[in-house]
Amino acid sequence: MNLTAAFADGCLPGVSPDVYSDADFRAIADMIYAESGNVLPQGKAMLVYSRIAPLVRKSGKQSFADYIELIRNDPDLRKSAVDALTTNHTFFFREGHHFRHFADHVRPHLVEQLEAGGRARLWSAGCSSGEETWSLVLTLLGEDRPQGLRLLKRDVVLLASDLAAHVLRKAEAAAYAASEIRDLPPKLQANWLKTAGDSLVVNDEARAIVRFRELNLLGPWPMRQQFDVIFCRNVMIYFDLETKERLVERFVEQLKPGGYLYIGHSERVSGPAVDRIQCVGPTIYRKRAA
Repeated sequence: MNLTAAFADGCLPGVSPDVYSDADFRAIADMIYAESGNVLPQGKAMLVYSRIAPLVRKSGKQSFADYIELIRNDPDLRKSAVDALTTNHTFFFREGHHFRHFADHVRPHLVEQLEAGGRARLWSAGCSSGEETWSLVLTLLGEDRPQGLRLLKRDVVLLASDLAAHVLRKAEAAAYAASEIRDLPPKLQANWLKTAGDSLVVNDEARAIVRFRELNLLGPWPMRQQFDVIFCRNVMIYFDLETKERLVERFVEQLKPGGYLYIGHSERVSGPAVDRIQCVGPTIYRKRAA
């Protein structure tokens, strides 16, 4: 059913097609795909309305059509629209089997590597508001605080990137309500978080190893070094097959031989990169040795 029919059937009560039409939805969907690679099927029409309507009002325009014309020629406003439609809900230790695998199978190798004078590079790609990033950092530093402090003196960096600047600011602030960290193991909380008013904040020691960058995954990547670990979860679910396959191929290229790629529970790997990686757990892949 297109939006015109939806309005006729009363599916969008109180919204006139003169304000938001099927053509408006298609124009926004095309723009979002061009800017971010995200595919917005017809079933997301109401989501688009709910996310974009506040921006239409803020712009002073009376209709989505007028707003669309405005943002076509204004990169900053267009980016605000993209950000509004590409921000995902997340939480600490989401898909916990990934962090258990990292703790049990990857962390010991990274600790050994660092303590031998090597370096470790990790990437939280599509980090959103930071819950994934900090879950990974705290798992790496661990419940043994003296060991974690030793690791912080080594050459370890975690890159946290996202397309949306406003969620990156929240991620970098690293401040969360107690209800948002309810799944955080008490020992990790005691080791690496501090209280600040009504919030719990990741402490400066743990924050020192994270670098935040605004980055469109479909654009150029400035990173020169390869990574030991890449987390990109529940990002590719919104891409078409060709875009997914191209992105996975780039991730694999960016991994060291033996490095790990973690993707979302409803995502799958396909395309040319498949022969270069081995599935070692549910939605966990390891790059084969060269």
